[in-house]
Amino acid sequence: MEMGLSPFNYRTKKLRGVKIAPVTYDVAIVGGGLAGLALAIQCARAGYETLLFEKEDYPRHKVCGEYISNESKPFLESLGVPLSNMSLPDIKRFMATDVYGNEYPFPLPLGGFGISRYQLDELLYQSALVAGVEVHTLEKVMNLHFTGKIFQIETDKGQYTAKMAAGSFGKRSNLDVKWQRPFILKKAGKLQNFIGVKYHIKTNYPADLIALHNFKDGYCGISQVEEGSVCLCYLTTAAHLKQNNNSIAAMEKAVLHVNPRLRQIFESAEFLYPEPLVISQVSFAKKDMVENHVLMLGDAAGMIPPLCGNGMSMALHSSKMAFEAMDLFASQKISRTQMEKGYAQTWKKQFSKRLWMGRMVQRVFGQNRMTWFFLQCMQKMPFLSRVVIRSTHGEVF
Repeated sequence: MEMGLSPFNYRTKKLRGVKIAPVTYDVAIVGGGLAGLALAIQCARAGYETLLFEKEDYPRHKVCGEYISNESKPFLESLGVPLSNMSLPDIKRFMATDVYGNEYPFPLPLGGFGISRYQLDELLYQSALVAGVEVHTLEKVMNLHFTGKIFQIETDKGQYTAKMAAGSFGKRSNLDVKWQRPFILKKAGKLQNFIGVKYHIKTNYPADLIALHNFKDGYCGISQVEEGSVCLCYLTTAAHLKQNNNSIAAMEKAVLHVNPRLRQIFESAEFLYPEPLVISQVSFAKKDMVENHVLMLGDAAGMIPPLCGNGMSMALHSSKMAFEAMDLFASQKISRTQMEKGYAQTWKKQFSKRLWMGRMVQRVFGQNRMTWFFLQCMQKMPFLSRVVIRSTHGEVF
């Protein structure tokens, strides 16, 4: 039974103030999004020599709804993000519209706040540097494999080794393809092949409201972020884009503008990006939490439907669970097998019902009559709306 090694055996040594790179890192993390950065900070603070790879640079915009439920606020502050000192929108209300533009307001008991990924990722990145994380930006991991004792990591700039590894590389990456993960091989179905589009806009929009506007085969989330900007992010099928000659603007007029509320926003708002941010080949198929002995975090562990309430909180929570499992292994309290199984079991226990509810709602929203009927039921039966909203938000962690 392989047990973990003490972190003190692998800490970086210093000679006259000069840092000497270790032969083998304690932890290597592929992907520097929310989950990857959060895990890196926890590991470095615990004394583990931590290496994080990010193929892009900071700060940067990302396709994301940019609403975070309050379940993750204390955790983010513990990582060094000064949320209490920032004037961020305090979101307390939720409103949905059906494809015909009818409005359905609901309370949002737990509530949340709005912050752009441009700002949040940068704050976590700076906190990671302060914690002592070795961050390699603009470096892409080409391969990652386990030899039986250590991980061999090959990038476009070099080779590295590590005792433990985590994957936080988002919805779809070259490693997913290289590893031939099942969701990559799976035939496209109802939960496959979506596109996500995001803008920041200026418009007269309440700071305490998050809205979800439905249209045929998709929905658009709108909420305020810092400095009065508003995040507008929508998800729809790739088929719609193809039907409109691969023109985002044409698709928006033909599909999204059918909802009068969305048409009003698109026609009156000031768009702050010269072009929208777009991601394609988005899949909501199930994924494994551990792949090739690598602990998977955030969307890499299972693409989180926006209708689960808050993917960013789930990604952050997964980093906390991964760190707890890795810490037990590195402290020689459990074996690698126990670490992997324990993490997967904890992940499923925490998120399975939430993901199930999100996928069920996902199948309903974007279908004209079904969306109308579902929202009518939620409005007329308050207990149903409470169950749905509660099931898409977790507890403070």
